Amino acid sequence: MTDKTGADKTGPTRTALVTGASRGIGLACAHALASTGARVILAARDAAKLEAASAAIPGSTWVTLDMSSQESIKAAFTKAGPVDILVNNAAVTKDGLALRMKKDDWDTVLSTNLTGAFLAIQQVMQGMMKERWGRIINISSIVGETGNPGQANYVASKAGLIGLTKSLAQEIASRNITVNAIAPGFIDTDMTAALSDQLKENMLAHIPLKRFGKPEDVAAAVKFLASEEAGYITGAVLNVNGGMYM
Repeated sequence: MTDKTGADKTGPTRTALVTGASRGIGLACAHALASTGARVILAARDAAKLEAASAAIPGSTWVTLDMSSQESIKAAFTKAGPVDILVNNAAVTKDGLALRMKKDDWDTVLSTNLTGAFLAIQQVMQGMMKERWGRIINISSIVGETGNPGQANYVASKAGLIGLTKSLAQEIASRNITVNAIAPGFIDTDMTAALSDQLKENMLAHIPLKRFGKPEDVAAAVKFLASEEAGYITGAVLNVNGGMYM
């Protein structure tokens, strides 16, 4: 049975927490999961942006979260309570050629994008194992599969998420918990808006579908992987890239 929004009302109400949820892909994921009837918790660093984003999603709540801080992660998940669906979306970039990349720039990107995601997963694993149900979805990137010059730190973090996804999928599958990754291609967000027109045109030429993705394209994949229908899919990397990498 569904309500007028199309949300499934036959199963239990799930709680979903989305990191990096104040804008872009994370915010689109929060909207998509809320449309299924899930209770959504938005998490990010900026309280003002979170409050505004949450106000547009009925029934949602929010918590401040710094993915580079283990203490902040623990505090946020303690406040959030049990989580059935975790979407690790928060990420930062500090681009530069490897020859001149500062260790601080390497550490910041890896600690936020990869270590932070791992620590967030640790916070939800025990509850999911007890309930014998869970969905963990890690937002990787096309560059985690292809590489990209000038982004050694970011690429390493996103490739690491894919390896983490596959390892954890094997560890906790027996508890009916799935762990999957999504690798977006060029998605039109604030992060990509800063790129030059020339670079955008060059990238568009390599996309068979001849358009850039939208945050909603990634959110649709998250919505599917979080569903009951995706219960037999784990350890997968779902490419959402318009055919840019096959």
